[in-house]
Amino acid sequence: MDGFERLDGPTEEVPAAAVTGTLYGVGMGPGDPELLTVKAQRILMRAPVLVHFCKRGRRGNARTIADAILRDPAREMALAYPYTTEIHPEHPDYVAALAGFYDDAAGQLADHLGAGRDVAILSEGDPFFYGSFMHLWRRLKDRFPVEVVPGVTGMSGCWTRAGTPITWGDDVLTVLPATLSLDALTERLRGTDAAVVMKLGRHLPKVRAALSAAGLLARAVYVERGTMAGERVVMLADKADDDAPYFSMVLLPGEGRRP
Repeated sequence: MDGFERLDGPTEEVPAAAVTGTLYGVGMGPGDPELLTVKAQRILMRAPVLVHFCKRGRRGNARTIADAILRDPAREMALAYPYTTEIHPEHPDYVAALAGFYDDAAGQLADHLGAGRDVAILSEGDPFFYGSFMHLWRRLKDRFPVEVVPGVTGMSGCWTRAGTPITWGDDVLTVLPATLSLDALTERLRGTDAAVVMKLGRHLPKVRAALSAAGLLARAVYVERGTMAGERVVMLADKADDDAPYFSMVLLPGEGRRP
């Protein structure tokens, strides 16, 4: 038998590997639908389950960006946060509620993925940059195939629309959440060449105070809803009020080497 020994008797059948769906984290960009990548559009068009986060009773920004290409509500699955700005993110009730929310959402997505259906999570900006997608990725990445589609970040969209190059030469860029304390913001602003301060909202007065204390207020640029409808760009020193929506940030452009 050509040198091979025949094995008599029944042979054990090897079960076929289970086919599961793929979890996609799709970067939706900063707001302008034309900044969606070709790959992001392709996945959005074909994925049988499209997941987007939102505040209860409202549509999320990531879903709004997709208006131009999504026409099949039957594929959509909205995940409404239990809290957004109602209580502080460090409050025990907030932490517990969000953990339960992500656990439950991961369970719902696991049902779809386990049944072989691909799931695409719409993520504002880039999925791995302050994205809610990351909390589901962490819960599901060891159980199902994952592919992350990078997107144009909100800060990139904002400094582009502001016409403000953010780093020159050897400038060091620091990205800061406005939720830090006044002292922490001031210290980090003093220690960097360029900065982006995100998650403004009610924290704008504190950010303004930190920039002033660091002697940097004159360079700071305020951008509201960058690349979206209602966009506004103004020097922070010229902004008379302290109102700031969630989709706003402060840019501190660097002043590094320029040949």
